[in-house]
Amino acid sequence: MKGILSKNLSSTEKMKDCMPKKILIVDDDENMLQVLKFRIEEEGYEPVAVTNAKQALRLSSRDVFDLALVDLRLVGTNGIDLMKELHSSVPEMPVIILTAYGTIETAVQAMQQGAYSYLTKPFDYHDLIFQIRKGLEKNRLTREVQRLRALVGENYGFNNIIGKSKAMRIVMEQVVRAAETDSNVCIYGESGTGKELIAKSLHLLSSRKDKNFVAINCGAIPEKLFEGELFGYKRGAFTGAIKDKRGYFSQADKGSLFLDEIAELPESVQVKLLRVLQEHSFYPLGSEHLMKVDVRIIAATNADLEDKVRNGTFREDLYYRVHIIPIYIPPLRDRKDDIPLLSEHFIKKHAKRMKREPKELSAAALQKLLSYSWPGNVRELENTIEYAMAMSVGHVINDDLVLHNRRTHVTDKGKIKPLKDARAEFEKDYLNTVLSMTRGNVTEAAKLTGKYRSDFYGLLKRYNIQPADFKNANNVPGS
Repeated sequence: MKGILSKNLSSTEKMKDCMPKKILIVDDDENMLQVLKFRIEEEGYEPVAVTNAKQALRLSSRDVFDLALVDLRLVGTNGIDLMKELHSSVPEMPVIILTAYGTIETAVQAMQQGAYSYLTKPFDYHDLIFQIRKGLEKNRLTREVQRLRALVGENYGFNNIIGKSKAMRIVMEQVVRAAETDSNVCIYGESGTGKELIAKSLHLLSSRKDKNFVAINCGAIPEKLFEGELFGYKRGAFTGAIKDKRGYFSQADKGSLFLDEIAELPESVQVKLLRVLQEHSFYPLGSEHLMKVDVRIIAATNADLEDKVRNGTFREDLYYRVHIIPIYIPPLRDRKDDIPLLSEHFIKKHAKRMKREPKELSAAALQKLLSYSWPGNVRELENTIEYAMAMSVGHVINDDLVLHNRRTHVTDKGKIKPLKDARAEFEKDYLNTVLSMTRGNVTEAAKLTGKYRSDFYGLLKRYNIQPADFKNANNVPGS
């Protein structure tokens, strides 16, 4: 497979990804079936063509398909119903609906019911192959994310680490790609965005997953103690060294060392860290025995390391050692589509901890969350939800318990936004809120807003909002 695979996939999974992709084609038009089969074979895929739903379901119960092309109009049934049955056993398989009866209502219905995409006959075969490639890529990424979620959930209790926002999907794709290598990684993100969770995920996906993940906060260790903490020391190496101590590098041997807030490293420690990264060895304090180590560095910072290099507070040679693969985590204000999902996740989390029933956010409370700039990011959102859960009475969290002492109508720099920008942001957030409330049901959403359905679709198109993204609100990014 011409895609990203992590090194610790099982041999069976690796073999599967090297094999031609199997594509199920279902169409009761024999001529169309043969043309589709020929075109798909030309692209190097392995098509399996059938003329009815019964054959398709029988084949899917015996074999694994990577993607399905399904005609909307089939004898005795329709493509959407067949798609639902296929998804009941393989929910992640992308299904492309083919039809000669293309209407907006039918297209939207297919997408809302779980179709990956929709093509109207006669279609351009370049478009078809393009959609197939995109669908196969989505299938591959879905499997990677599911494996990542299972690994992180098993080891750290984070069952939901990905939101539906495009920004977070890009981050996780970068994590999977980085995990294939053994290069050092630097994770950039504001405080509260979840840098350590991303680092743990990267470690768990890598070939080092069975070894230690050792995390330290570079801003929390006094400069005089840093060398001993990193490299360890022998008893009597200095006053207070009453016994031997293994340093963080020794503890992380064959594993990963997470250096959080690396920009806070004192310059004297930067020099010593650079030497270890170059030579893969060091002397513990008070020892004449050279220690050899094999450690992958995963650094994180909320500062711009390039600026630190320019102003002379961070060594340029160390920068190039740790900045080999940069990963940038977007702030919460740039992925507000995740706020409803995160809020629901934190409500359930704290309801369980408080031994209470989960509560619902009122529409006004959710709108207030969506209007805020979240300087503290996901951590601040969790604290906000925890407070609201603790203080609310009844089954609904009202807006008076949400961000009750914070301003929500200014930009991050404290300036009033231009009216055009504020209106556009409000409209987009409003549409996201309504679709979240209706789980992507456009008819219900249009009724709630007092809009004709066609006008509502026009608004969705203007802001590039896909109702299908709101159908399943179970996957949320971690804190």
